[in-house]
Amino acid sequence: MKKAVILHSDVPPNASEDELDCLRQADTIAAALRELGYDPVLMPFVLDLNQTIQALNALQPEFVFNLVETINGKGSLIHFAPALLDYLNIPYTGCGTDAMFLASNKPLTKEIMQSAVISTPAWISSTGVYSGVAPSSTYLLKASWEDASVGLDENSIFQLTDTTDVVALMNARKKSIGVPCFAEAYIDGREFNMALIAGKSGVQALPPAEMQFIGYAPGKLKLLDYSAKWVEGTFEYENTSRTMDFSPEDDQLISDLQDIAKRCWNLFGLRGYARVDFRIDKNGKPWVLEINANPCLSLEAGFAFAVERAALKYSEAIELIVHDALKQIL
Repeated sequence: MKKAVILHSDVPPNASEDELDCLRQADTIAAALRELGYDPVLMPFVLDLNQTIQALNALQPEFVFNLVETINGKGSLIHFAPALLDYLNIPYTGCGTDAMFLASNKPLTKEIMQSAVISTPAWISSTGVYSGVAPSSTYLLKASWEDASVGLDENSIFQLTDTTDVVALMNARKKSIGVPCFAEAYIDGREFNMALIAGKSGVQALPPAEMQFIGYAPGKLKLLDYSAKWVEGTFEYENTSRTMDFSPEDDQLISDLQDIAKRCWNLFGLRGYARVDFRIDKNGKPWVLEINANPCLSLEAGFAFAVERAALKYSEAIELIVHDALKQIL
């Protein structure tokens, strides 16, 4: 039986819920790989690179399923995993080193999209440089690298005025959450995400999902923040849901989202699977919030629901991702 390594973040027992989810993904993918005839071995990626190299060399896998989201708890090191696998010449799933770095650095992602005329909300860098045209004066302080809405909550919101010291706000927020931040204009409107997978004849856009914010008070911003994603029992968690059912009136919008998502795939050189998150403003214009180069693959996450809606078995989707990885050695 062919051996496959599932490389995941080195998650401590007392880790936060978003980090623990990496281990749940690993178990789910291991089951799918067994169904496909592989012998999966779960392995943490540790910052001692010699230790990681020795473990991979000892296992000699046919390929690595890369689930590394953080290294030493930092999303800014996420590209170390594909870089090391490139160095070892081991095929691996998902995005390559360059794409992983570019798509995970959110301010840099936005610069590249803006240069390619892909609409993304206005933002302010950590040095106070303003980019884009803001549709509103409401801004969010967001982590520059971290996924899973880490650091995003009601304390992230501020109103931009002529006297706002944005750099001071970002520095204070960095001290609070422990990672660099940038500021992004809030788009009041609908929120969609579009999952992508490497099909046998090229990138395939899976059915989209819309996040619904139910019962939110008029003054409460509709955010898919950390509580909405991870903290059971909170108002945000209990009142945020996903729908994949749309009326014919949304057909053109969905077609546009698919086209933009595929443009992002090609622009960044994405591989295997990815997700593009959108906001739709009151005029129906899509704005790309971010590109997730390694979206969650657990059965409870949106990617698995999109796979099911596309009439694919979960194991079939994993097989497509593995097939795309093995093309690296053909």
